[in-house]
Amino acid sequence: MATSSYCASANGVEFFNHYGSNSRFIGFSSRNTSFKLFLNRTSDFRRAKRCFYVKSTLREPKQKVQDPITEQGAENNLSSFALDAASIASSIKYHAEFTPLFSPERFELPKAFFATAQSVRDSLLINWNATYDIYEKMNMKQAYYLSMEFLQGRALLNAIGNLELTGAYGEALKKLGHNLENVASQEPDAALGNGGLGRLASCFLDSLATLNYPAWGYGLRYKYGLFKQRITKDGQEEVAEDWLESGSPWEVVRNDVSYPIKFYGKVATGSDGKRYWIGGEDTKAIAYDVPIPGYKTKTTINLRLWSTEVPSADFDLSAFNAGEHTKACEAQANAEKICYILYPGDESEEGKILRLKQQYTLCSASLQDIIARFERRSGDLIKWEEFPEKVAVQMNDTHPTLCIPELMRILIDLKGLNWKEAWNITKRTVAYTNHTVLPEALEKWSYELMQKLLPRHVEIIEAIDEELVHEIVSKYGSLDLETLEEKLTTMRILENFDLPSSVADLFTKPESPDDGDTETVEVHDKVEASDKVVTNDKDDKSEEDDTGNKTSEKTEAAAEKDIDKKTTVRLEPAVIPSKKVRMANLCVVGGHAVNGVAEIHSEIVKEEVFNDFYELWPEKFQNKTNGVTPRRWIHFCNPPLSSIITKWTGTEDWVLKTEKLAELQKFADNEDLQTEWREARRSNKIKAVSFLKEKTGYSVVPDAMFDIQVKRIHEYKRQLLNIFGIVYRYKKMKEMTAAERNTNFVPRVCIFGGKAFATYVQAKRIVKFITDVGATINHDPEIGDLLKVVFVPDYNVSIAELLIPASDLSQHISTAGMEASGTSNMKFAMNGCIQIGTLDGANVEIRQEVGEENFFLFGAQAHEIAGLRKERADGKFVPDERFEEVKEFVRSGAFGSYNYDELIGSLEGNEGFGRADYFLVGKDFPSYIECQEKVDEAYRDQKRWTKMSILNTAGSFKFSSDRTIHEYAKDIWNIEPVELP
Repeated sequence: MATSSYCASANGVEFFNHYGSNSRFIGFSSRNTSFKLFLNRTSDFRRAKRCFYVKSTLREPKQKVQDPITEQGAENNLSSFALDAASIASSIKYHAEFTPLFSPERFELPKAFFATAQSVRDSLLINWNATYDIYEKMNMKQAYYLSMEFLQGRALLNAIGNLELTGAYGEALKKLGHNLENVASQEPDAALGNGGLGRLASCFLDSLATLNYPAWGYGLRYKYGLFKQRITKDGQEEVAEDWLESGSPWEVVRNDVSYPIKFYGKVATGSDGKRYWIGGEDTKAIAYDVPIPGYKTKTTINLRLWSTEVPSADFDLSAFNAGEHTKACEAQANAEKICYILYPGDESEEGKILRLKQQYTLCSASLQDIIARFERRSGDLIKWEEFPEKVAVQMNDTHPTLCIPELMRILIDLKGLNWKEAWNITKRTVAYTNHTVLPEALEKWSYELMQKLLPRHVEIIEAIDEELVHEIVSKYGSLDLETLEEKLTTMRILENFDLPSSVADLFTKPESPDDGDTETVEVHDKVEASDKVVTNDKDDKSEEDDTGNKTSEKTEAAAEKDIDKKTTVRLEPAVIPSKKVRMANLCVVGGHAVNGVAEIHSEIVKEEVFNDFYELWPEKFQNKTNGVTPRRWIHFCNPPLSSIITKWTGTEDWVLKTEKLAELQKFADNEDLQTEWREARRSNKIKAVSFLKEKTGYSVVPDAMFDIQVKRIHEYKRQLLNIFGIVYRYKKMKEMTAAERNTNFVPRVCIFGGKAFATYVQAKRIVKFITDVGATINHDPEIGDLLKVVFVPDYNVSIAELLIPASDLSQHISTAGMEASGTSNMKFAMNGCIQIGTLDGANVEIRQEVGEENFFLFGAQAHEIAGLRKERADGKFVPDERFEEVKEFVRSGAFGSYNYDELIGSLEGNEGFGRADYFLVGKDFPSYIECQEKVDEAYRDQKRWTKMSILNTAGSFKFSSDRTIHEYAKDIWNIEPVELP
């Protein structure tokens, strides 16, 4: 009988059962005591003898699966055993000694963190395995969330919080000479994401586990993340993330779970008439699993991350011994680099290939894993038509689009289904979440590149495109060929392709009949196409025909005589547009549901981005407004405010049922609540003051307004509008006396954070500008604490958990209609931070929920944007004199010698790439600075401001990711909760 691999702990056993087996933990014993699920030990580690056994039925697939939750009283042991500080301390000490990653002589903070995390993992593993044993037994429908990003943040405090062991672990570490907060600070943020896309995915996993939905997440295990951001005198610099240098205590490598991944090669037809993808470059994806615990539940779901490698046999030992070391390692390097970097630069052909390899690896490995699980759970009788009744695949944006042709390939080429069967299954299984309206983010891949890298998938995509073309023709008919042609041009998956021959005939124009009056002119080419003759001969008499075209009176012979008089112009050959594969269109065609992530965004998706598809399939389109987990984003990261909410609502139930936050509305004017509220917020600001000093060297005061904009640096998010507003504020301060400044301005600390993509030059200029402005203002003795500008380097989840609870005002000021939703706006609202913003993304719904009077609104609205851009293109826009004043001030060298002409130039002119103020900074500037004056006025009245803050928290209840997940589960995935006993 086979046994599972394991390791023992002071109060637990880690047993890593392959989910494909029917592994079961039965029991173990010790000289001191015995438990079914936990091993208690005395503090004398060396004397205690431990023996335990793990039964596995991996080799006995026909044996009836037993439920470990009810088997032999295990349920009682799991539910009745309570971890106390003493047993936790014993477990931590055990891991410090027997799961060593550091030298034995010292128990310093890094070692304390790893030992503590391993102790927590012991508890998680029991629930983790029990969760999936139940899922295997029940064989219910399961959702799979595929995302290129999972921005997890630190896991320790979240895990022990969800396990309701924060107090016990704090006390245990105190016994061992450490503070829980200091130990937790040793954990690096998992570098698996960059922005809102990845943070949303992580919030969804937390909610899925908390609400007991059967689900997994799938992603890639990036060794070096996106990058670690450093701020120098030259602006942003990028270095590789080091989050895995010491390993991760949370992940479990599954060496028995790997799948082949193929690139390149060719497609051949076999003797059976089937198409086979052969040859090429082979690698394999290895599974690394991370447990995701739910809050106040035993359910612990899985995030499976793929890493890529090749077998040792692919190491070319002969080449290495011959001195060709690079060649010897080529196969390993090609495989491993797939999971090196999140979003590798794609300016080069190599970068594009690497990105496409990443996307395909995620899709192929995940689908092979999902299908293997479906087959295993189905037993001897596999009914492929039931696949969509057991599997829901959600594509988080367009990065996992290759799920569609990959699922088709597996079903047709490997499982033997016909096209109709496979296409029906695929369309019922896959769904797509759109996260952007920006054209560059609606991915298009080079057809030539994809055909080279994934030849079989291109064949399948071509067939899907042809089927789509016929459906469009069937829908719209051939009576209005102009409309039909427009629909086909917009909706096809393949861009710049000829129509299939069966459809192309519809657009063939009949030849005009010869009416006897038409003169046929025969043209003889005398030169190469690139040396065409263009006449500018004064003697060349010509006249216009009835169509307005010029006709020459010269004969061919005369033209030949005059050839030396003609001017030869070398014309460039006509530019042939490159062929592309539109990934977003493929998502819409191949998925059964398409959702936006905020009400306004979903309307834009239907009315603009995918309007033609919406007309064809209106039933596919839905809205699922984003949400964030209230556990991490208020309960754990803001304990002072969390305690106040519990006190005034009379229960801690709000952590799971956020609608109870609305009860705060009736106390918003209560002076006692307001006093407690202000005290809690000030305590958070004091922590932030220390952090900012440590991180940036700048000293700020906690009584100033903390005005914050933290998000990915991008022109549409308009950090430039914010910093221009600060420059205007600074300039006006400099023009006043000290008394006037104190009368007219509220003290502010303006905080920025976020990364500019490494190859996004304009975004990096914005970072440089912000830091230059800060360096000038922060060292101006006349201004002092009245205005500070701080750029926090390497902004991440852990920094957000500290800054968001400390902020008074948050800025969400993107150009209206360009932000899909945003999630940081929801986190700020939950923590009582008041927002200034445009009617964009989820701002619209937040303003509705918290009350218009508790949101500072400015700027043009989404339906006005196109007209305003046309106004600019027509040269009719007149910039505000205050805006011009700011630009002149910057150009004067007030913030150093750096040349900002390229940055400011993007805001000038009426047309051209990188010009004409596409994101309407100049247009919205007057409205923005006038709105900021209202902010100052409100902040002076602290009673009014505190009430606004309370009402923001009270109105944020809608924006829990629990609500969002309930909607996905009901409307898209059709899955039901499964609660462990």
